[in-house]
Amino acid sequence: MTEDENYIREMLDENIMEGYKKIDKYNYDTLHQIAAHYKEILRLVGEDNTREGLLDTPLRVAKAMQFLTHGYELDPKEILLSARFKEDYRQMVIVKDIEIFSMCEHHMIPFIGKAHVAYIPNGYITGLSKIARVVDAFARRLQVQERLTTQIKDCLQDALNPLGVAVVIEARHLCMAMRGVQKQNSVTTTSDFTGAFTRKETREEFIHLISSKLA
Repeated sequence: MTEDENYIREMLDENIMEGYKKIDKYNYDTLHQIAAHYKEILRLVGEDNTREGLLDTPLRVAKAMQFLTHGYELDPKEILLSARFKEDYRQMVIVKDIEIFSMCEHHMIPFIGKAHVAYIPNGYITGLSKIARVVDAFARRLQVQERLTTQIKDCLQDALNPLGVAVVIEARHLCMAMRGVQKQNSVTTTSDFTGAFTRKETREEFIHLISSKLA
């Protein structure tokens, strides 16, 4: 084991950099490889990767990257099926304002926003928290907003076979705000619909409900 590998192992075992011991779940082999690359990246951008303030940075970034992309290890369909229940309810079920934190696959810079998800049951419902977990499972990957929208829609349709699914995502992309065109206040909206939501009146009801505030 190299000196760098020993150092990372010590950090993981004792969480010295955090100032206290805690239990974290990381893939050690992957963590070491990511940290090694970020150590070299620091050097390439002109930093001294041996100075005190940066000694633990490669490992911190490696741990952050594993957390920010842990959606690859999750099965969104199984999340829904783990709490699928028979229920004779055929009205709209909406979970709105689900916070999204994802990483743009083009620049690996975050985009943040909210997802609004609805479905009309067809004999089965799912736990409301599972819908939010599905959104997170897809968001915690390298993404584009368009694909994220469709993946959430397809997952609900496939797992629950409802009468229809609607997904709207509103997000602010930091790759647009921090670099490139540098438009800080722009918001991107994407949507996708199946079944009953392809009908104008049903879709308009959904849009009205996600736009309204509780009294």
